[in-house]
Amino acid sequence: MNLLDEKIRNLPELPGVYLYKDEEGKIIYVGKAKNLRNRVRQYFQSSNQQSLKTRELVRKIVDLEFIVVDNEIEALVLESNLIKKHKPHFNIMLKDDKHYPHLKITKERFPRVLIARKILKDGASYYGPYLPASMARKILNLINRTFQLRTCDMEIDGKMPRPCLEYHLKRCLAPCVSDLCKEEEYQQAVKDVKMLLEGKNKELIKEFEERMWHFAEEQKYELAAKYRDLRATVLALAEQQKMAEASDKDIDVFGYYQENQRLALQLFTVRDGKVVGRKEFFWEDLDIESFSSSEFLSKILMQYYLSGYIPSEIHVPCEVQDKELLQKFFSERKGKKVKIVFPKRGTKADMISLVNQNAKIAFETRFRILKADAKRVLEELQEILELAQLPERIECFDISNISGAENVAAITVFEHGKLAREQTRRIKIKTVSGANDFASISEAVFRRYKRLLDEEKPLPQLILVDGGKGQINAAIESLNKLGLAMIPVVGIVKPPKKHNQISHLIKAGKNHVVKFDLALPSFRLIQQIRDETHRIAVEYHRKRREMRDLTSELTAIEGIGEKRKLKLLRNFGSIERISKASFEELKPFIGEKAARSVVKYFQRKSE
Repeated sequence: MNLLDEKIRNLPELPGVYLYKDEEGKIIYVGKAKNLRNRVRQYFQSSNQQSLKTRELVRKIVDLEFIVVDNEIEALVLESNLIKKHKPHFNIMLKDDKHYPHLKITKERFPRVLIARKILKDGASYYGPYLPASMARKILNLINRTFQLRTCDMEIDGKMPRPCLEYHLKRCLAPCVSDLCKEEEYQQAVKDVKMLLEGKNKELIKEFEERMWHFAEEQKYELAAKYRDLRATVLALAEQQKMAEASDKDIDVFGYYQENQRLALQLFTVRDGKVVGRKEFFWEDLDIESFSSSEFLSKILMQYYLSGYIPSEIHVPCEVQDKELLQKFFSERKGKKVKIVFPKRGTKADMISLVNQNAKIAFETRFRILKADAKRVLEELQEILELAQLPERIECFDISNISGAENVAAITVFEHGKLAREQTRRIKIKTVSGANDFASISEAVFRRYKRLLDEEKPLPQLILVDGGKGQINAAIESLNKLGLAMIPVVGIVKPPKKHNQISHLIKAGKNHVVKFDLALPSFRLIQQIRDETHRIAVEYHRKRREMRDLTSELTAIEGIGEKRKLKLLRNFGSIERISKASFEELKPFIGEKAARSVVKYFQRKSE
């Protein structure tokens, strides 16, 4: 029985979170369970009934960790936190192409309003996102001009002798001078700003009107005029929001459109009966065999509302898994009741239909219109490089080593102008001694296309190599041996000592030199391909170098030779796991004496 089987057998029958890891110790999936033992066991039973993606996940699981919690809500929260932290490959992740700005009210004695691109767990209040992004700046300017919260980052204690210019320009209440602004007055302004950002315009207008008449009756006409002007400003702002009427509550409305593995999700933010914001998300690699809209939306809601503002109602286009748990958690966080609603008729259902319709339009724009744009980029590349075929499949090679040590190659594949991540390959160069990039490219190209020919897999219409004439000729030599001379090869040439810049391209055959111009979309695509390939090559080289250094450390331990080193790595997967293993865990693989030596070595090292 291996370590994984032993861990599964001893899992507790309690609620918690489980983390699956691959042979590199990397977390590849995070899940929650009412009963950890039963849930985890399900993955390793009835594999013929599982989806392809789940079978692939199970195949890669080498180890697992688990965390026991008190109840299902804690499991739900912890799962979402861990997914955000580790970004596991097999989890559904809420990802957005853009970091839309939010407005942040800081958690300080005298809070400020700032623009924030990321939501942090710093106790601050976040509002948004704002689309277009310029809207956040406009609202911030309105807040500074109207509510006069401070913009400086100095420590406020009320002991400043005089205010700064911002006070005289009527852009700050000057809490730094206690005679000008009391703390209660400043906190009232903060409260007003929060109401504005939460879209509670009706309440705010009513509040300002009451204050206006109150101060007028007390013959404090300056203050009465201030709240008259504030009321007029908020009223004008409310009238500018000429979007669809929905409700007088603060509501978020979700809708989506899906075709096969692709999905577009839309979120409409409704405040005080007006749609004041919209956000969109896209997925391209959903596991359609096991896709459940109910489970999908449950994960998305948890990730989205784990931090930031939670509305009173969340409207969804279908029933949501763990609805009661989510409502309970959101209500506890908000301090008020939060409802998740699946409307089936009436104006609420009409709003869902509208959001679904917008999701479909976003889907068409993202996955059909933009695809046409990608085709135009490839047509431009075909014309510039004088290619016989449209380069719908491009493969790129890069070599990485230090003085020939740990010599590796990376191969990336771009299909229809987009990275095919699952087809990325890393090759350890076997036949080359020393630093010889030409021979290394030759070996990598030969091995790559011999395998594709043997497996009858598609060949590229264009091959890119990171380098000049020498690398191009080495690639062509290998292609000629395989009878693939018809595939065009283009070298990506960099100026000396400028690793991130490209000066020109060289096409094999006529030594056709093309000056690189980043202003052209086709050249930006080549830059992206080259950068991605170079990154993968360097990362793989570093990883092999680290493994070399770490595994040589093992053989330095008394009683551990090459055979025992390989046995340990095969059974434990990494140096880190070996260093944490107990004597009882090590003994079955290397014997008592050697096991004691390993334990003693790592104990001394950690002291």
